[in-house]
Amino acid sequence: MTNRLFITALCATTAACATASRTEPPENYRYGVLVLAHGGSPEWNEAVRDAVRGLEDDDDVEIAFGMADAKTIQEGVRRLEERGVQRIGVVRLFVSGESWYERTEQILGLAPGAPPKPAAEVEDHSQHGAHSMEFWRIETAASFALSTEGLAGEFSMGEILAERASDLSRSPATEDVLILAHGPGDDEENERWLADMEVLAGAVRSARPFRRVEAMTLREDWPEKREVSEQRIRDYVARAKAEGGSAIVVPFRVHGFGPYAAVLEGLDYAADGRGLLPHALVGSWIKRQARTIERGPFREPIQVRGR
Repeated sequence: MTNRLFITALCATTAACATASRTEPPENYRYGVLVLAHGGSPEWNEAVRDAVRGLEDDDDVEIAFGMADAKTIQEGVRRLEERGVQRIGVVRLFVSGESWYERTEQILGLAPGAPPKPAAEVEDHSQHGAHSMEFWRIETAASFALSTEGLAGEFSMGEILAERASDLSRSPATEDVLILAHGPGDDEENERWLADMEVLAGAVRSARPFRRVEAMTLREDWPEKREVSEQRIRDYVARAKAEGGSAIVVPFRVHGFGPYAAVLEGLDYAADGRGLLPHALVGSWIKRQARTIERGPFREPIQVRGR
């Protein structure tokens, strides 16, 4: 899918993927998994924990909540290393495989760009919303392999979207389905999001004879672009009723409904607020990612002079 192609292009056109040395797995090594997840409410965090529990029978597993937050990544890596893990597979539980990829490499020391950890008295308290977003290079002796795919690049996520829409459907021939995602700020990246979402929308169209099925992004962290997107989203939902039908809104988010209730205030639509989680298919995707990246290649952090 398109986000995998983007990551491949990033590695080919920059030094980011070549700065850390690549290592082959020794015959005896201990493998562990670090799951990166946005997280949020207690319900959101627990849904992520439920999704990764199936991994714990086979691997040492830790979760680092936040949007590639150095503090939680350091804590997760430390706990894995304390259990003897030398090789860590990083499963990035995000909608897009592009989200926070380069930043994660920098925090792990696989690519240059992250400063050393600040002293306690000048600790980094960067945040995005209510989420910590500290940015510094962690201390670790482990080597790493990162997943490059996002949930948008996984065909089975279309099955979840189809289930969500079907559960809300009463008369599909008069229903317009809107698949709504966060979206990025960069225009080209946004087109890649929409292309992947359009593929998944095919599963919704196949599930029931809906009148329309469209995929859109809110681009919610970029005010000027969000304003345009909000109007397009509201127009789509309003048109469903104006044409004698109804709208169904399915969030394409890891969990929950995000800010969409506020965006759609005053409009008539059906929604249950469920994102991709909870669903067994997300847990299956996490397992496949963990097994795929276990095969490597693994990369060791860049050596820092003076250490």
